[in-house]
This record gives sequence, structure tokens and C-alpha cells, in this order.
Amino acid sequence: MRSSVEIFNIRTRHNRVVWQTEALFEAPNWSPDGRYLMLNSDGLIYRLSPDGDGGPQLVDTGFAQQCNNDHGISPDGSLIAISDKAEFGKSAIYVLPAGGATPRLVTRNLPSYWHGWSPDGKSFAYCGIRGDEFDVYTIGIEGGEETRLTFGEGRNDGPDYSPDGQWIYFNSSRTGVMQIWRVPASGGPAERITDSGYGDWFPHPSPKGDKIVFVSYDADVFDHPRDLNVRVRLMDMDGGNVETLFDLFGGQGTMNSPNWSPQGDKFSYVRYFPVA
Repeated sequence: MRSSVEIFNIRTRHNRVVWQTEALFEAPNWSPDGRYLMLNSDGLIYRLSPDGDGGPQLVDTGFAQQCNNDHGISPDGSLIAISDKAEFGKSAIYVLPAGGATPRLVTRNLPSYWHGWSPDGKSFAYCGIRGDEFDVYTIGIEGGEETRLTFGEGRNDGPDYSPDGQWIYFNSSRTGVMQIWRVPASGGPAERITDSGYGDWFPHPSPKGDKIVFVSYDADVFDHPRDLNVRVRLMDMDGGNVETLFDLFGGQGTMNSPNWSPQGDKFSYVRYFPVA
């Protein structure tokens, strides 16, 4: 096996294997109606039942055949956002109907990597690389001008909205090692959330607004590579009560995108097995 799609229940503290495959699958999102997970593999987007029944089903993304693991489903379930480089050779963000269709371009400044829908479904947050600076931006789903929320203070990546829409959580290397921060969605000073001995990545707030799940690398690991021993950790929205839920072999692809169940009691992720 290469990829094991799994679900962890934060109440029972039990995990469940959904489906396993020899292929590389990444970053499961959970649909707002709870009926499917959405993942990427080899540039394509798939749906998978949370029970694994029937295996993955291909989603028609038209010309977008080089999708990465930065994708997600709108709060009302009608649209999906993807990040794909087929058209421009750099990652651009598109939206399309959740059932599949020709994607519509949203971001004209490239590269841009999608990360989180706003709770009202009218905009999303993403990481953009402009020159040598990795920063957090927002934009309306119809496109137009992007709004910059961070300003080159180290690398800023992995933004995701709080369920009340007030905050955007993200990870930043501005203190020398990746930690979790948050910034007002309307703009303003960033606030540090974690102060750990790890490299903390990809914070995902629960739909209930009570917890954040994230991935922690060893502090000396640069970027967010795959195939390393990492920790999946949980904390309160203000950074309190941090705990390690479990260790796994993974990293890149484990949970780059929003991954909570609609009820906020479970989350999905991918565990990997070493390449033979």
C-alpha cells in the first residue's frame, strides 16, 4: 500500500481506515452534507464515500488535469475550488460546479494555491507567491483584486477561516520556525497561536469553532515534505490545551486542505507507507 485514507474521531479517540491503495492520494476534504470525501491523485480530483464503498469516482475538471492538493468544497456544497497549473504552467485557482464542469479562473496573479472558503461562500483565502514572498491573500469567488493580509514576514502559508469568519488561521516562519498564527479576515495585526518546539503547518478550525487540528514536523524540517514521521495535533482556538493525537508517516498530502466532518467531531487524513 501507498496511501491509507482514514478518519479520526476526537470524541472516541479512535481512527478508522476508509480505503487503501497503491496510488498516491492526498488531502481529503469532507463535503458539507457528509456524503463524500474529495481528494486529488495524479493531477485529477476524485470523490470517495466516507465508508470507502465503490472506491474513488473521478470528477470532471475539464482541461484542469494537473491539480495539486490545495482544493475544497464550498459551504453550501455547490462549488469546488481547485489549484491547477495546466493552463499557465503555474498554479492558478479555479471554481467549478461540485458535480464537475469546465473550471472558471479566479486568480490572475500567479502562482496561487487555494486553502479555505469563507463561511458565507463568497470568497476564499489562499497562499500567493509574488516575487520571493509567500503571503496570505483573499479574493471574491468572481475574481477581481486580491486582498493581501500578510506582508513578507517570513513564509506565510496554509490559511483557513474560523467558522465565524472573523479570523484566518495560517502558518508562518516569521519567528524562524513554522508556527500557527491568525490574522483578522478584514486585515490587521497577526497574532501568534502556537509556541512549540515543532514546525507547525496547515491549521484547520473545526466547524464548531472549538478546536483546530494541524500537522507538526520536527523543527529542523524545511518546508512541508512528504514521507516523514509527523504528529497530528489538536488545540483550542486560542492555542490552549495542545495535545498530540497520534504520530504517522506522512506530511505533504496528509491534510493540506480543510478536512473536518460537518459535525466537527471527526476529521479525515491520509497516512502513507514508504515507497518500496
